Amino acid sequence: MIVYDKKYDVIVVGAGHAGCEAALAAARMGQSTLMLTINLDAIALMSCNPAIGGLAKGHLVKEIDALGGEMGRNIDATGIQFRVLNTKKGPAVRASRAQADKQMYRLRMKHVMEQQDNLDLKQVEVTGLVIEDGAVIGVDTKGGVRFMGNTVVLTTGTFMRGLIHIGLIHYPGGRAGDLPSIGLSDGLKDYGFDVGRLKTGTPARLDGRTIDFDRLEKQYGDENPVPFSFSTERIEQSQVPCHIAYTNERSHEIIRSGLDRSPLYAGIIEGIGPRYCPSIEDKVVRFPDKDRHQTFIEPEGRETVEVYPSGMSTSLPIDIQWAFYRSIEGLERVEIMRPAYAIEYDYVNPIQLHASLETKLVRNLYHAGQINGTSGYEEAAAQGLMAGINAALRVQGREPLVLGRSEAYIGVMIDDLVTLGTKEPYRMFTSRAEYRLLLREDNADLRLREKGHEIGLVPEFLYNSFLAKKELIDTELARLSSERLAPSAAGEELLEEWGLVGMQNAISYEQLLRRPEFTCQDLSRIYPEIMELPEQVREQIEIQIKYQGYIQRQLEQVERSAKLETTKIPADMDYGSVSGLSTEVREKLVKFRPDTLGQASRIPGITPAGITILSIALKARYGR
Repeated sequence: MIVYDKKYDVIVVGAGHAGCEAALAAARMGQSTLMLTINLDAIALMSCNPAIGGLAKGHLVKEIDALGGEMGRNIDATGIQFRVLNTKKGPAVRASRAQADKQMYRLRMKHVMEQQDNLDLKQVEVTGLVIEDGAVIGVDTKGGVRFMGNTVVLTTGTFMRGLIHIGLIHYPGGRAGDLPSIGLSDGLKDYGFDVGRLKTGTPARLDGRTIDFDRLEKQYGDENPVPFSFSTERIEQSQVPCHIAYTNERSHEIIRSGLDRSPLYAGIIEGIGPRYCPSIEDKVVRFPDKDRHQTFIEPEGRETVEVYPSGMSTSLPIDIQWAFYRSIEGLERVEIMRPAYAIEYDYVNPIQLHASLETKLVRNLYHAGQINGTSGYEEAAAQGLMAGINAALRVQGREPLVLGRSEAYIGVMIDDLVTLGTKEPYRMFTSRAEYRLLLREDNADLRLREKGHEIGLVPEFLYNSFLAKKELIDTELARLSSERLAPSAAGEELLEEWGLVGMQNAISYEQLLRRPEFTCQDLSRIYPEIMELPEQVREQIEIQIKYQGYIQRQLEQVERSAKLETTKIPADMDYGSVSGLSTEVREKLVKFRPDTLGQASRIPGITPAGITILSIALKARYGR
């Protein structure tokens, strides 16, 4: 094995969405960083749907951006349709989503990485880790070169022992057109990691020239698209429509006729698939009474005829795929350009991670993305960002950055993974967050920008812009609280229109804005200067005033649980010596090895009585 003549602070294995964020974070924090990937032309490739964001996923992208990550800026520059979902619901569950030009997204991210200081990119397959005295010190590659590094971040995606299935035919692959990674997961098993098997799938890519779009329902983006990144002023590029189509009973009959050759139903696939993103054959079998299923026909880019039928992933044989897709109205003549397939891959149970995403078994080794059992570009990117940040902080000799459940969806996701583990692909939902009114898309910068600046990821000019916005919000909230509308100054017509007839005392502008249907636009009739404020500032003012009571209650809940969340449990805690714990509680604690009392309290089977006993023991032994 030839040892490369340069030692790195951080080595990132993999160049998907997790790998990109990890490598950029470490390099931007000043650490010499190396990214290794099987194919440099596949950096940030969208292997599945050509879109970023969605319910809860949009929250993750906003948080990535607030901390100094790249995903938000990348989709803002390469998106071809932008929409805000759930606009008729409360601000906590509104979510941004954008269609991407798949190739432009990849090429822009590749360009950003190639121009990044402190970052080297190399095309090579990693086959094993170099471990010494319980810590990783480098990686070995298929080309016979050993790269040495102080820390290593594994972001292997679906590549570890990847196996592609189309009907009863299967062959090795990290995704269609790419080789799998062989050897790395076997090495992880040898080190004691709990390696499991998961499955995911993707629809066929269809030739748009063979679709009759006039017979499909058009879906347009928002007239005034909202950017993902807090540093993007506006979306300049024109948008393109998607189209909606539906399966029918004939489609379902065709699917049922091929189930005997489905690897999913023939027992060939071992891995567990995503519960919340089932294949079309899963939908037909599990919901036999449903007479149709919706699909969005999404363009893969401006300069390609390929389209993506979302929600139509399958691993059925190719002849069934031909018949099934052609049974959909408007798609009777459709040609498949790339067949749908399922892929199985290895992952590592994330309960073997600390909340910093460093592994508990090997020091200085971090895992991020699908290796931790998650699904989705956004979930992967968020983990990659945190793993890259914490690898860099380790090299700098600083404490890791761990986000709490009350601080970010990123914190909720990582806590779920490292506390509970997963046996199926994990997907982020707003319902997973108990403090979701605090964790809105619109306030991600107010929650996290300062943290990003503290660790060196948010540059000074962006931070100063954020401080100016924050000061403007605070100043305006104070003004609205003090400025008042007197009955004598309002005029009878306005008082009647606003339902204030008979008002005896002056009412503050804040009280007016607290009314459900009252907006800054309404207030401008007596306070026109408010419309001169930036739209983001006006949005914050309205939300903070209207939901003040609910927000305050959630903040009080956070404060009550703060002691549990911050009380650390030593890594070498001897649970056998803690008297009073039941056998079940003791076994759970030994298996999961929680980092804090908060984590311990969320492990299934750990009782409140067990937490009390453990808390008393920690205080007696360590004064915590």
